[in-house]
Amino acid sequence: MGAVAAPKEEEATADENNLDAGARFVLKSKGSWVHCGYHLTTSIVAPPLLSLPYALTFLGWSGGVCCLIIGAFVTFYSYNLLSLVLEHHALLGRRQLRFRDMANQILGPGWGKYFVGPIQFMVCYGAVVACTLLGGQCMKTIYLLSETNGSMKLYEFVIIFGGLMLILAQIPSFHSLRHINLVSLVLCLAYSACATAASIHIGNSSNEPKDYSIKGDTQDKVFGVFNAIAIIATTYGNGIIPEIQATIAAPVKGKMFKGLCVCYTVIAVTFFSVAISGYWAFGNQAQGLILSNFVSHGNPFLPKWFILMTNIFTILQLSAVAGVYLQPTNEVLERTFADPKSKEFSARNVIPRVVSRSLSVIIATTIAAMLPFFGDINALIGAFGFMPLDFILPVVFYNLTFKPSKRSLVFWVNITIASVFSVLAVIAAIAAVRQISLDGKTYRLFANV
Repeated sequence: MGAVAAPKEEEATADENNLDAGARFVLKSKGSWVHCGYHLTTSIVAPPLLSLPYALTFLGWSGGVCCLIIGAFVTFYSYNLLSLVLEHHALLGRRQLRFRDMANQILGPGWGKYFVGPIQFMVCYGAVVACTLLGGQCMKTIYLLSETNGSMKLYEFVIIFGGLMLILAQIPSFHSLRHINLVSLVLCLAYSACATAASIHIGNSSNEPKDYSIKGDTQDKVFGVFNAIAIIATTYGNGIIPEIQATIAAPVKGKMFKGLCVCYTVIAVTFFSVAISGYWAFGNQAQGLILSNFVSHGNPFLPKWFILMTNIFTILQLSAVAGVYLQPTNEVLERTFADPKSKEFSARNVIPRVVSRSLSVIIATTIAAMLPFFGDINALIGAFGFMPLDFILPVVFYNLTFKPSKRSLVFWVNITIASVFSVLAVIAAIAAVRQISLDGKTYRLFANV
């Protein structure tokens, strides 16, 4: 049967005439497993990893390190299961290029349209907004290093970063980002090394005792634990595994696993070094973004050129991350407005592409500028979005597709993962709503935070 099925996989992507414009133009299946590794690394190893020391302030040493390890193992396992399901359908001649297509095929009609599709869009577009806001904050940090009493506001820097995104958004396909994502991989290693070195330097040179106790009363501690779990889950989150696997040229068998090995090697180097060194250096004073600990009341603890360099690395990688998470939006826009029967770069397709993608970036930039407290909202999006897409659905898809015996270990491991993370998603969402209500009194549109 395998000998008969293999050619079907080759044919699945060969007949492009049967593909809609989104699949044909944005999700081109031309990449190798190496390119897949670049895409995966950019989508997961992103500047939100700089918030991991902050997550550890709610969990302490043992809880924090355990959650990091569990997050790594569970996501690596889940992403591989998702890849195996995609490979299985490809071998049957039904290669699925989108998360919502998987949901329709496995869970039934309507799941992709009314559940998975909207959740994925919310997660990906939320990531674009968060990257735009974080890019603006890094630009403001650079500005204040040279102009301590500067008058420029945060929203102005957000708009500047949005201008950069306007250009990157016009890159035609996911596959076209492969070289940018290679640079992104190098950049994430660079700023993680800078953050780790800076934390170690400041931790060694500081004479103040380090406090690793967990702050707050019992209620604050409990909700803090679930907030931290949501932060870690979001940091490991991807939400676009099917779209990334769609960029791989047929046959796809085994290529995603190699790409994931590349990605998780980078994760092991970056996540743990930044989280452990940052928490060691600053204890329960670690801030939401560890880079903020390098400056106190306008006085840097490090040479200005070093902080400048770290923030530049971060800004550049943020632009690549936002470019990756724009792809599902671009795919929807292309499918809606483009004509698959016309050439990709014909006037019929280029004009709607430029207009629709530009409007998408302008809206994301406006939201980022208006809501500089988006981090609180993003925690809610992570609980509702990343946990279902990355922890729950992969194991459900696997069990429904391969139907492992109810006596097998894999069946019960998958059931356990789905059950535990369903409960965690609900509690994390409640914790995120609570945090939004606590911070609500300080919210103000276009605030200069």
